[in-house]
Amino acid sequence: MLEHGGNLRDAAQRFGRHDWLDLSTGINPHHYPAPTVAAHAWHRLPEADPALAAAAAAYYGAPLMLPVAGTQAAIQALPRLRAPSRVVVAAPSYAEHAHHWSGHGHTLRQVDYAALDGAVDDCDVLVVCNPNNPTGATVAPQQLLRWADALAARGGWLVVDEAFGDTATSASICAQTGRPGLIVLRSVGKFFGLAGIRLGFVAAQPALLEQLADLLGPWTISGPAQQVALAALNDQPWQDAMRARLCAEGARLQQLLAGHGIHASGSALFQWWPEPDAERFWQHMAERGIWVRLFRHAARGIRLGLPPDEAGWRRLDHALSEWKPIQS
Repeated sequence: MLEHGGNLRDAAQRFGRHDWLDLSTGINPHHYPAPTVAAHAWHRLPEADPALAAAAAAYYGAPLMLPVAGTQAAIQALPRLRAPSRVVVAAPSYAEHAHHWSGHGHTLRQVDYAALDGAVDDCDVLVVCNPNNPTGATVAPQQLLRWADALAARGGWLVVDEAFGDTATSASICAQTGRPGLIVLRSVGKFFGLAGIRLGFVAAQPALLEQLADLLGPWTISGPAQQVALAALNDQPWQDAMRARLCAEGARLQQLLAGHGIHASGSALFQWWPEPDAERFWQHMAERGIWVRLFRHAARGIRLGLPPDEAGWRRLDHALSEWKPIQS
């Protein structure tokens, strides 16, 4: 199993403390206030509620969407729906994509974002996170659609992971997923702060969604998760207010880091920078009870998310003030 953020049990075991400020995931710390769930949701088998898919299509602006048990379920299943193919995964990006496309007979290459345009003609499947996780970089929708058309012309796919797209709505291509070979993944966990209900959506043409649904099987989304998500997706006043709040807090985080000499980039939900002394920075923060995401390999650097409250902001500020980078 690959390493991910949010692994606080590992943090507690390694560092012997339990007062963690968890900034390791990029999940909204101000989660949607889940309503009381109807009693039958705990008792009945969770048959799919058409209202959930309809609410998701309206919220994300897609023609059709399939609910899945987190985008992770789709990431694991999509490679099983194609014959062995030449696959390019943009790098660096969410590691689960490359991990799963490397199996099932596929031939995998990881290509830097700057070189993707030259790689499209030499692959059958292109996988891009937009905005990227962990760097926050974005690819223009027009570019993505050109790639989608080129791939579809020879039976290929463009898979776009928009898990962090809720605060960058102008970059989304969900509305274009009626096109052949275009697949977009969306997550309820990040923007709504509801990672625990394990819910995401896939937008694509109907035939592909039917294949994916058949592969995933029945009862993929729990009854309580469906009810909570339906309320969240239909609550536009909360969405509008939260989007503005997160954009302001994202800018505040970038400014805080800059004030300590760290020039970061990212999204409204996280910041990332290629830290040359990443291991020591991660250790420094962990010793102060602040859990950040360390990237050790291709994207060597640090990603951290938003503090949940003013006490968290002060704690982060203080820990950053004690960080002494190695002078070059």
